[in-house]
Amino acid sequence: MNPANPIRFWLIGFAVFALALWVLADMLLPFVAGLAIAYLLDPLVDRLERLGLARWLGTTLVLLSFLVLIVLLVLLLVPLVRAQATHLAEVLPSYATSVRQRLMPTIDQLVRRLSPQDVARLRDAAGNYAGDALSWVGAVLSRILSGGVALFDVLSVMFITPVVAFYLMRDWDILVAKVDSWLPRHHIGTIRAQAREVNETLAGFVRGQATVCIVLGLFYAVALSAAGLDFGLVIGLVAGILSFIPYVGSLFGFVASTGLALLQFDSLWRVGIVVAIFLLGQAVEGNVLTPKLVGERVGLHAVWVIFALLAGGSLFGFVGVLLAVPVAAVIGVLARFALGRYMESPYYRGTLP
Repeated sequence: MNPANPIRFWLIGFAVFALALWVLADMLLPFVAGLAIAYLLDPLVDRLERLGLARWLGTTLVLLSFLVLIVLLVLLLVPLVRAQATHLAEVLPSYATSVRQRLMPTIDQLVRRLSPQDVARLRDAAGNYAGDALSWVGAVLSRILSGGVALFDVLSVMFITPVVAFYLMRDWDILVAKVDSWLPRHHIGTIRAQAREVNETLAGFVRGQATVCIVLGLFYAVALSAAGLDFGLVIGLVAGILSFIPYVGSLFGFVASTGLALLQFDSLWRVGIVVAIFLLGQAVEGNVLTPKLVGERVGLHAVWVIFALLAGGSLFGFVGVLLAVPVAAVIGVLARFALGRYMESPYYRGTLP
């Protein structure tokens, strides 16, 4: 490599990485999932190792505990979710009738105030926009599924992912040291500093946000179920999972639960309880959970995260969704580094000879 043109080297490396990701996207899911699990659980293994436990033993204990927890959650939640899904299929026709009875008078009054030409234009516009939106959402979901579980046997993912996670966690420090030995010596300080910042950003966002999602999901599920809301368990869990995408989980949960509460309850105070649950959840998340668990120094703007997740899912399917936040963190750190260098340069200061 020409020392005078290091940018060319990194651009070629990035192009090779993107090409490999595009070509191998259909079979990378278990490896990317294993890498994500290893990254999440590695601090626990390091802590056990500092307490005197052998690395392989600590890895085994942490991974087995994680898998047992997942299995227990599945065994506990699947029957509950199945029961609520069956109940939804039973009451959905009555909910649809109730919505139609409540909205049709209002819609008829609005239609009477419009001319036939305006009504026709509104129907055409609504049909076009709804069709475009559904097509786009369907394309993204289809790309995610076809690039992930649909084209890769689920059993293979279940067997390969734990194996990948085990070996990555066991050899994590060795792998990091090996990659560090490959870095160009004359830029090693800068690269290490940027790698540490990327790690802090990912650790702060992924690990912290995952904890926030679990806490919010459990809170919403328990609180909505205690409030007597039908499907409160499912809505709460989905809202917690979707909270990984900023504002999306809370917005979904609030709209879905409030809409169901208006259909289910005759008393407004019971609807107010459902609204208060989400207001309390948002207050706790914004003032306690996110500042304590995620922190303010993460540097990943909400809009940037949403864009990265949608772009990753559209380009590379479910693998792209898993890689979206790490790639966004790397790009964000490098962009801040480049901006800092630019603001220190003569181009910014206007001191060019």
